[in-house]
Amino acid sequence: MPADALWADGWYRYARHLASPNFGPRPADPVVDLLVIHSISLPPGQYGGSEIFDLFTNTLDWQAHVYFESIRGMQVSAHFLVRRNGELWQFVGCDDRAWHAGASRYRGRANCNDDSIGIELEGLEGTAFAPEQYECLEALAAALAQRYPIKHVAGHEHIAPGRKADPGAGFDWPGLQAHLAWPARCFPPA
Repeated sequence: MPADALWADGWYRYARHLASPNFGPRPADPVVDLLVIHSISLPPGQYGGSEIFDLFTNTLDWQAHVYFESIRGMQVSAHFLVRRNGELWQFVGCDDRAWHAGASRYRGRANCNDDSIGIELEGLEGTAFAPEQYECLEALAAALAQRYPIKHVAGHEHIAPGRKADPGAGFDWPGLQAHLAWPARCFPPA
């Protein structure tokens, strides 16, 4: 299928869509060449609920869990979320700037939100991810590379070292590289 048939204004045809208000325009003429892999679960270690969706759409009940007090008021998003079962959701069009990276620097550039696409995997940093998530991530990365000049893939831990640790030691970087068949220079050093 031609790349243009997969995308409409930055929205991927094979993702379920739920628009987040937490985004903005990219700078003029960005080179969107970085995929940033994250992990998220709310509350930490619990999967399958609506809390991630609620966080990304500013509707999270801050009093529903004691952990939520520590993130109260955060306005964040990512372009994509891959659930444990491999289900793919999109919250921000890839032509726009999602709020996923925070203070960051990679490949000699600061403010990675400006020219990256954020992909959250439902999971806990340092733990293993499901095979269905890798299958979905691989297909998504390939589709993104058809539409955008992707040259780099990194974890949140690589673009914000010392501040973030996701996706962590449980993420299979060699497996992702092997399945995508992209050169080693596209990935963080081992």
